[in-house]
Amino acid sequence: MLGRRQIREKVVQTVYSYYQNPVKFDVLEKNMFSGIEKIYYLYIYQLNFLVSLKELAENQIEIGKNKYIKTDSDINPNQKFINNQVLIKLEENPERLFFTGQHKQLKWDLHDDLLVKTFQRITAGKRYQDFMKEEGYSFEEDQKFIGKLFLRYIAENDDFHDFLEDKELSWYDDIHIANSMVQKTIGFLKEDEESRTLIKMIKDEEDKTFAMKLLRNTLDSWENNEKKLSERLENWDLERVSLMDKVILSTAISELDNFPFTPSKVIINEYIEIAKVFATDRSNIFINGILDKYCKDQNRI
Repeated sequence: MLGRRQIREKVVQTVYSYYQNPVKFDVLEKNMFSGIEKIYYLYIYQLNFLVSLKELAENQIEIGKNKYIKTDSDINPNQKFINNQVLIKLEENPERLFFTGQHKQLKWDLHDDLLVKTFQRITAGKRYQDFMKEEGYSFEEDQKFIGKLFLRYIAENDDFHDFLEDKELSWYDDIHIANSMVQKTIGFLKEDEESRTLIKMIKDEEDKTFAMKLLRNTLDSWENNEKKLSERLENWDLERVSLMDKVILSTAISELDNFPFTPSKVIINEYIEIAKVFATDRSNIFINGILDKYCKDQNRI
């Protein structure tokens, strides 16, 4: 499921988009939840990429077996990668299979240029070659290997990021969320349990209500929050504060004002981390200072 951090991120993104292009609230809210749903599509798309790497490896083995002149590796291929227990669990996951069946655009073509080039880079790499040389099978080693493979060749792959941006613009901003979901999925797998349930986007009605309320409060309190911000600026005009910084601060202040049971320290830390994702390098320091001052002024614990 999306954590509260990611829900806060989507609210910040939605408020920012509103002040770039104002629309009716019901449309804005619908767009926000549509954006959240698109993260799930990206999550499945990335899981499918891992599964397709396995399928591509199996295809390569079959090609070798059907050669007229065969080498020893063609006759007795190393099957450690295609027998990776984590990849098998992901491949057999019924939720992934069902959702991909319903949304065939999330299935990778084994001739896809990005898939083939990524597979070639993986198989040429030292980590892959060392893994394939190791004798025996261990679920923990399989899990560690796939986790590192995903991080190196998918999560940190600029070509993959560019490909996603061309395919769905919103995915570029949300890839760090989907990356985290995939990493958690790999980490949560158990050797003696079937992989049946993937990560949900919205845990329950409480999370949905939180997102709706925070979005509404932030928009309704915008002018009032600007005043609160302005009062705490030192030697700085409100007009010089970037829109993204104002959005992050206004959303944070709205949460501090309307969600009294969440400790102020937790809220401040969450929006500092959001600033690191969406704002400038110095924004997190600025945002920390303003929110800390606001909490002290309000005696907000």
